[in-house]
Amino acid sequence: MQEEEQTGVQGLLVPEDVYLTSGVHIGTQQKSADMKPFIYKVRIDGLYVLDIKKTDTRIREASKFLAHFQPEGLLVVAARQYAQKPAKLFAKAVGAQVLAGRFVPGTLTNPKLEEYIEPQAIMVTDPAADQQALREALNVGIPVVALCDANNETRYVDLVIPTNNKGRRALATVYWLLTREVLKARGTLKTDEEFTPAIDDYEASL
Repeated sequence: MQEEEQTGVQGLLVPEDVYLTSGVHIGTQQKSADMKPFIYKVRIDGLYVLDIKKTDTRIREASKFLAHFQPEGLLVVAARQYAQKPAKLFAKAVGAQVLAGRFVPGTLTNPKLEEYIEPQAIMVTDPAADQQALREALNVGIPVVALCDANNETRYVDLVIPTNNKGRRALATVYWLLTREVLKARGTLKTDEEFTPAIDDYEASL
């Protein structure tokens, strides 16, 4: 059987090649049972490929969900280096709080800490890299949206966005799209054209 790309997908948030060239669909060489429903196929080189239709659908769902909260009630967490810039830009654009880099244990659970915050919902960039934040969100009972790669465990995640959560361009693309779609869901933007930043603006530098 020859190698086939995911072709002819209509009605996506961006042209299909934007997803494909940014590697949003390129997963890892391991897959978790949790992520099986989001996997499209396995490539010859052993990398699992995520279904971009499902990624697209989940970006829409997550954006509508996040738009329900007060902007300052949202917390975005990004420990991974390549996720920090896009996460900060997303947070700034939508008015959310952001913790990029090291997450101080107790930030969500210990009111005595200077860093203590009480968000209404959190979005993590990687359930593995951001596991401390995930655990604390679970402790205090707030919903978790997470960018999940083929190998992630998702049992404590309320809304999974299946995507490559390690690649620079993939992270930039997903955060850029989430920014646009949250602003549209809130009614801040009426059309895609009103959103002027480019994906390049969201990409972390090497």
